Amino acid sequence: MTLIQSPPTTIAHQKHARSVGRKHQALMLMFGVTAIILGGLGGRLAYLQLMQGHQNREMAESNRIRLLPKQPERGKILDRTGKILAGSRLSHSVFLWPLAQKKAEWSQTLARVSQILNIPVADIQKRLEQEGYNSPYRVRIARSISPQKVTALAENIGELDGVQVDAEAVRNYPNGDLAAHVLGYTGELTDDDFKKHPQDNYRLGDVIGQMGIESAREQDLRGEWGGQQVEVDGAGNVVKILGEKQTHAGKDVTLTIDLDLQKAAETALGNRKGAIVAIDPNNGAILAMVSRPAFDPNLFSTRISEKQWERLQSTDHPFVNRALQGYPPASTFKIVTTTAGLESGKFSPDTVLATSASIRVGGIDFGDWNHAGFGPQGFVGALTWSSDTFFYQIGMGVGDQTLIQWTRRFGFGQKTGIELGNEEAAGLVPDDEWKQKEVHESWFLGDTVNMSIGQGFLQCTPLQVAGMFAIAANGGYRVKPHLLKDNEAAQTWREALKLKPETVRILHEGLHGVVNGGTATAAFSGTDLAIAGKSGTAEDFGRESHTWFGAFSPVDKPKIVVVAFGENSGGGGGSFAAPMVRQVLEAYFHPDKAQKKQAEVVAAPRD
Repeated sequence: MTLIQSPPTTIAHQKHARSVGRKHQALMLMFGVTAIILGGLGGRLAYLQLMQGHQNREMAESNRIRLLPKQPERGKILDRTGKILAGSRLSHSVFLWPLAQKKAEWSQTLARVSQILNIPVADIQKRLEQEGYNSPYRVRIARSISPQKVTALAENIGELDGVQVDAEAVRNYPNGDLAAHVLGYTGELTDDDFKKHPQDNYRLGDVIGQMGIESAREQDLRGEWGGQQVEVDGAGNVVKILGEKQTHAGKDVTLTIDLDLQKAAETALGNRKGAIVAIDPNNGAILAMVSRPAFDPNLFSTRISEKQWERLQSTDHPFVNRALQGYPPASTFKIVTTTAGLESGKFSPDTVLATSASIRVGGIDFGDWNHAGFGPQGFVGALTWSSDTFFYQIGMGVGDQTLIQWTRRFGFGQKTGIELGNEEAAGLVPDDEWKQKEVHESWFLGDTVNMSIGQGFLQCTPLQVAGMFAIAANGGYRVKPHLLKDNEAAQTWREALKLKPETVRILHEGLHGVVNGGTATAAFSGTDLAIAGKSGTAEDFGRESHTWFGAFSPVDKPKIVVVAFGENSGGGGGSFAAPMVRQVLEAYFHPDKAQKKQAEVVAAPRD
């Protein structure tokens, strides 16, 4: 029997066939996994590119591209002849790049910067956090640093990632504290400032006017930011400038102030507490405005500490513009009482009244200032000698309503319209309604008596008093005081009070008599100027009296009104305030002599 065996190749072929099938399965599995992974990656890539591409590009660019903002130069403030009252100077400031380091890495850098600049770490960190650690903008942490600090930072700059020293313009007031209350000062925005200007595109570290013209004309003076967009390397170094936007300097602002006359007024007032105002009575242009005590606005070109700020605030309120605050006007107000008496028709220009040591009203004796009276007097004589008992009778004769009406027509009890309106008091013209509300009493005849000589509840600012003298000077026109030389609307704005020619004549003769033979003769003895004026001494119960003197010149065609005010100065208006007015008037009409005298004062040795 023959056995038939299968060839070996058949068995080998069967084993090979099974191996081949499994290998294909493994390859297919590997291909599948790969496809899934690639598909996932592709999908994610597509998502990142298509769905989040813009956002991711911004994040990448923010790490590579940064903005170097450049602050514009602030516009200059000029006097009426173009002399600089406020300008700019170059200074060094210190900035931080928030993106230069991670949040956790800043501590060591801040500690070193704090040591060099002598600024608390907490203050620097607060400013960095306000801007944000992911901000591409620089953060200013110090302004106007000393050359020594610039050198110290330069020597350590390799260890101070994200710290940069750069030159920029800072505000400069070449005359120090001269006209400080008119000009104001600038400072970096506070949190409150940000809230007040939400739509004005301010940034952290911006400089803004804080008072005076700097604040009132902020939008003109501030200018427009510019800067560079730059590419930086991993170390934060600029490798390429990608683009630049030019800054636009702020507009210059020209004031009506005369620098030389301002200097003369500042010298006249000296260190005494009070104010001096000089205006053109024909159009209301303010030629000089002084308030004391004052401050040096240059102090705010660098950041001051809270202790420095508190120290400045504690010394007799130097930031208060006393030319715009209310005080009882005293006998200067007899200009209004004269006008009310004559314009009411209840008293004729020829009226003569007996004056005496005092008159009794409602059981109270109201005395004359000389405790004797001046005998029979008309309006001119009563103004010349400032007889209180004469004007008591005029006030009672016209009545409280007429006197109050004329007081308001002269501009008292309301703001003048000056550009510094946020800092100006309206003053107070009291009446029966006000007294019942505030004092819980009705208006008495004695209130009218007090008001007739500028006492009682009446409150007027030195600027308002200057406006009153302007009405007497220019023949009966109420002008609008203004500081902007190019403010044509204010320059030409005048309201005619339609005074009778006889009223204007009596005011001129009576006020001229004050200086020539009356209460202020001694103060103006020897002057070659034709001056008309009036003094005032206001009681301030429990403290020294306030003193006033106002004047205009020349009498026939007045060009200037000057009012001087002494806060709790004591003495009398004729002895304390009148010499200051004379000094300013002579500086205006004889500038060469005034400048020579000013130079002598500056050159004089000091103890």
